[in-house]
Amino acid sequence: MPGDGHTVSCPFCEFEAGPRALHAHLGERHREAVVATADDGNARYEVTCPRCGERYRHAVRKGRRDPAFLTEFEREIQLVALDMLVNHLLAEHEQPAGQQTGE
Repeated sequence: MPGDGHTVSCPFCEFEAGPRALHAHLGERHREAVVATADDGNARYEVTCPRCGERYRHAVRKGRRDPAFLTEFEREIQLVALDMLVNHLLAEHEQPAGQQTGE
């Protein structure tokens, strides 16, 4: 996972860890941040960054053919969406080591 080797802050609580540990933490403690929907025959998941409000949405192709897919694979879908959130946090909200905000 990109960014291994430095600490990332959880956007929902005080937890801080490396990217892999943060991903595991999000999957254990903050799965509700992922919203999966199936409407008009289109299944998708969405996760919103609580720091900036940017949303990541993605279609779940298999969910289109199987209405039970979102329920059956809910945990896996959440983990994929949370991976996108961790990548977003690394790219958009983390300062490189030794750099202060505003430099």
